[in-house]
Amino acid sequence: MRLLLLSNSTMPGEAYLGYPKKEILNFLGEKPVNALFIPFAAVTFSFDEYEQKVNDSLQEIGHKVVGIHRFDDPVKAVAEAEAIVVGGGNTWQLVRMLHDQDLMEPIRKKVKAGTPYMGWSAGSNVACPTLRTTNDMPIIDPKGFNTLNLVPFQINPHYLDANPEGHGGETREQRISEFLEINPGTYVVGLREGTMFKLEGGALSLIGDRTTRIFLKGKTPYELQVGDDFSFLLND
Repeated sequence: MRLLLLSNSTMPGEAYLGYPKKEILNFLGEKPVNALFIPFAAVTFSFDEYEQKVNDSLQEIGHKVVGIHRFDDPVKAVAEAEAIVVGGGNTWQLVRMLHDQDLMEPIRKKVKAGTPYMGWSAGSNVACPTLRTTNDMPIIDPKGFNTLNLVPFQINPHYLDANPEGHGGETREQRISEFLEINPGTYVVGLREGTMFKLEGGALSLIGDRTTRIFLKGKTPYELQVGDDFSFLLND
């Protein structure tokens, strides 16, 4: 499999998909790719607008996307895709629409066969076994929490170490600890903004200038950085 899983799309003060653009080019290659785009996580703006926003960014590196909502047969569109790109937004809405259109298994099969998959935020969440480490509000019944299961660990994108000053609610680490109580044996990765995972040639690597935080029930959370060995995360 070839995966590029981003914590987020955009860093403050940068253009949309600005920080990962070089890595996207490295991932998709120099030859122009017309990727299938899944915009289902968009809630407050249209799928057409989302498609255009992504294309405005990717055209700078010679690639483009076409939204799956434009196809009469979305399952066939997945089967014929050169690459699959899944945008961020609300993970619950994304999963609901993937289930409604019976796309989970076709996407899983296509990516397992070698088609490149790129996602950010919610698009990275759904590459995991379930959506249960998303940060998003459950605005809709997802018709099941299981997702693509392309990797055997869970990602928590946009990971933050502490709450804002004056906020008395649970920290992100506390919420992940709750998940681990119910799901012992599952690794959760706190993927900080500006970082991403790449899976290529069976090797999982971290890209970015920040560390990532590793959680497992019974172990003290710890940090790993670019160049460290992440192979243990791929063990089922």
